[in-house]
Amino acid sequence: MTPLRLSINIDHVATLRNARAGTHPDPLDAARAVLEAGADGITVHLREDRRHIRDADVERLRAALDAPLNLEMAATEEMVAIAERLRPADCCIVPEGRHELTTEGGLDIPRAGAFLAEAVRRLSGAGIRVSIFIEADRAQVEAAVAIGAAAIEFHTGTYADAAPDARAPHLRRIAEAAPIAAAAGLACHAGHGLAYDSIAGIAAIPDISEVSIGHFLVGQAVFEGLPAAVRRMKALIAEAREARRP
Repeated sequence: MTPLRLSINIDHVATLRNARAGTHPDPLDAARAVLEAGADGITVHLREDRRHIRDADVERLRAALDAPLNLEMAATEEMVAIAERLRPADCCIVPEGRHELTTEGGLDIPRAGAFLAEAVRRLSGAGIRVSIFIEADRAQVEAAVAIGAAAIEFHTGTYADAAPDARAPHLRRIAEAAPIAAAAGLACHAGHGLAYDSIAGIAAIPDISEVSIGHFLVGQAVFEGLPAAVRRMKALIAEAREARRP
């Protein structure tokens, strides 16, 4: 089984900074801290309303870090142009609503509109690996293949938010969709809402090669520090992965 990469979403370090309209805490400092603690990459979501991460944050992260930067973004002309200019390693295209607190589900690719395919084409042409955030559904996987995505990220929010004794059917859908995506040549990622008590089920799925975790770890940093929280999450991932070895 391949190692499972952990990308840390640092959006809510910026949320805390923005609460006082100042410069502290600095998302770049947070990125450096989690990478030193063993994270494999950094994820940020540049939203239309710039509610947390801002353009200057993305520019600084892209210039300062050697680790892979994953830019989450809506499929809009503005965001595609920013990504074409900065050329992060990865772009994950997500659905975005101005009134949502956080991303509420996967992108419905067949209903997303014609610009989605153009966005994938342009981003790929800029040398960026393009992922699409979707529900664990065969039709969405096939649609991702059809528009030329290189990867998909399964929405794990419904699974993670469910009571522990109600998670099995949600986890089963992800576990059944992952090999379908892998067989089609897509890299399989997962993310949203994952925490210490929910990571093991996802980490045990062999075809998932990367998870993105943010809000939980930034919140947990209040109690144990950000590097310690990252190291603990990495240990839980390794433990779950090792348990699935034949």
